[in-house]
Amino acid sequence: MPGLRRDRLLTLLLLGALLSADLYFHLWPQVQRQLRPRERPPGCPCAGRAASPGPAPAAAPSAPHPAAHNFSRARPRAEQDAGGRRRGPGSKLRALFAHPLYNVPEEPPLLGPEDSLLASQEALRYYRRKVARWNRRHKMYKEQLNLTSLDPPLQLRPEASWVQFHLGINRQGLYSRSSPVVSKLLHDMRHFPTISADYSQDEKALLGACDCTQIVKPSGVHLKLVLRFSDFGKAMFKPMRQQRDEETPEDFFYFIDFQRHNAEIAAFHLDRILDFRRVPPTVGRLVNVTKEILEVTKNEILQSVFFVSPASNVCFFAKCPYMCKTEYAVCGNPHLLEGSLSAFLPSLNLAPRLSVPNPWIRSYSLAGKEEWEVNPLYCDTVKQIYPHNSSNRLLNIIDMAIFDFLTGNMDRHHYEMFTKFGDDGFLIHLDNARGFGRHSHDELSILSPLSQCCRIKRKTLLHLQLLAQADYRLSDVMRESLLEDQLTPVLTEPHLLALDRRLQTILQTVEGCIEAHGEQSVVANGPAERSALDSGQARLTS
Repeated sequence: MPGLRRDRLLTLLLLGALLSADLYFHLWPQVQRQLRPRERPPGCPCAGRAASPGPAPAAAPSAPHPAAHNFSRARPRAEQDAGGRRRGPGSKLRALFAHPLYNVPEEPPLLGPEDSLLASQEALRYYRRKVARWNRRHKMYKEQLNLTSLDPPLQLRPEASWVQFHLGINRQGLYSRSSPVVSKLLHDMRHFPTISADYSQDEKALLGACDCTQIVKPSGVHLKLVLRFSDFGKAMFKPMRQQRDEETPEDFFYFIDFQRHNAEIAAFHLDRILDFRRVPPTVGRLVNVTKEILEVTKNEILQSVFFVSPASNVCFFAKCPYMCKTEYAVCGNPHLLEGSLSAFLPSLNLAPRLSVPNPWIRSYSLAGKEEWEVNPLYCDTVKQIYPHNSSNRLLNIIDMAIFDFLTGNMDRHHYEMFTKFGDDGFLIHLDNARGFGRHSHDELSILSPLSQCCRIKRKTLLHLQLLAQADYRLSDVMRESLLEDQLTPVLTEPHLLALDRRLQTILQTVEGCIEAHGEQSVVANGPAERSALDSGQARLTS
């Protein structure tokens, strides 16, 4: 009998210890989060920032812990016109978009539905089915947790900005030059509340399958999430990992660099200024990680990686077998976290895409080199291989290399295309977060497609020449364009000035090619460029 009583006592003590641990480590942090006053009212995360007068102070020095600083101070935003661009009589950005090069009709002309990516009615039916399925799953989830919800079921609104963005994609680009939809989409991604959060497909693929033998950046370091908004639109969220003035250490390999949220934002603005329109609309936002991620996610794994740091900040990280550590977390301050939101492209079920290895792909190893890095005649081989021998694919790759050189992005291992538009379709410039890492260094190897092939579209060359002029200087129009974003300053001044320096390097490379091979062999003419030449060539300098 004494032994039985002792066993019961030990059992009671064990249960008491487990209950105490659960209260201390699980329930009490949740109570703290609920009782802690909010820094800013939901739905207006930047209200306090917009009122702060004067320019932003210099960013804090770099710290070894990535969660030490999680948002920067913003300058007052400039006045904007109805199209979302800064207005004023001296606006270089407005003058740039008013230039004949940005108003010439594009070729080939859009003739009919076959030039649009999506069939309108088919897409709307597909999205209505997706909304209905989401409503059913959301209802089942609430019932399983015995939760009651007074929110009405979601309804698809055909006029929603993300729907109109999808319907507006055509063979000329992701959006048209004068489309008001882009400004509306940026506004909606910045302000609409979230209704769900989840890991991206890349994160899910790595979950439980991380390969320690591969020299790639593990999922826990380049954490990204898919956020869905109240209008049923989706965006890829990449949180802030570095301060603006932090440069990538020169000893870092390109494949272990951080992914920078401000690089995604700046890449969208640069792509629009170059008139490529191949980067999905991207905007900065301060996200309340508690209310807008933790409280809306249904993913139990994502819920399990939230914790409260010793500084009382709410943090989370990606879960991977050998990177499930708090030092790879991102943290709010205590709840607000700065990040970029990139609009999702249409579902692959509606608009299949082709992922193609870049002919100038890097080795992604510590010592290996690809053929293009050791063979200066590599382009001659590429030109003989389909589809580079019979389409605009090679010229589009050179456009992409010019874009990546300006941003300093060495991580372009693949590119994607919509299969509907065939071999001549434009390349989608996705995943630009490893750009703008080092303003003090220009990586000339990124320009290898241009320097080895010595070919460039006349349209691209004319735009580059225009942006080299004082009236349309690239750094000035980028600085002005980035003022539109909530997280301004998006780039530091050294990064903006590096754009001008790299632009001159590109023009010098083209000039060297023309001297060696002649303009007719280097500059690829097209019907669209001829009209631009007639109306705007007199204003350009070679």
